[in-house]
Amino acid sequence: MAHSELNEQAIAELVQRFYRRAASDADLKPIFDAVIDDWDAHHRIVSNFWSRVLLKTPDYQGSPYPLHARLPIEIEHFDIWLGYFRETAREVLTADAATQAIAHAEHMAESFKLGMFPEYQPLR
Repeated sequence: MAHSELNEQAIAELVQRFYRRAASDADLKPIFDAVIDDWDAHHRIVSNFWSRVLLKTPDYQGSPYPLHARLPIEIEHFDIWLGYFRETAREVLTADAATQAIAHAEHMAESFKLGMFPEYQPLR
């Protein structure tokens, strides 16, 4: 059930629920297992990122792209990731916040694909 308001608690729930799903996926699990030693710390970082995006807090500084560009990610992983993210955002966040978060995630995925896969041609 979605939270009645967008706050840090709702964002933390989004992040935790999303990673329970994504980290169990057969295609994504090896990527997470190779780089995440401390899930609590990772959840805090990602929660801070989404808090900055959705609540305009100053808790996250920097860019997630350089960290992800070093990972053994294949282009099809983005669709898997986005599927879990869309589903979880719609479950946890208010409708407006879910729409905003999903739009940001989709834009981020497109930007990452353009940067990581020179042959990638976005659909127009």
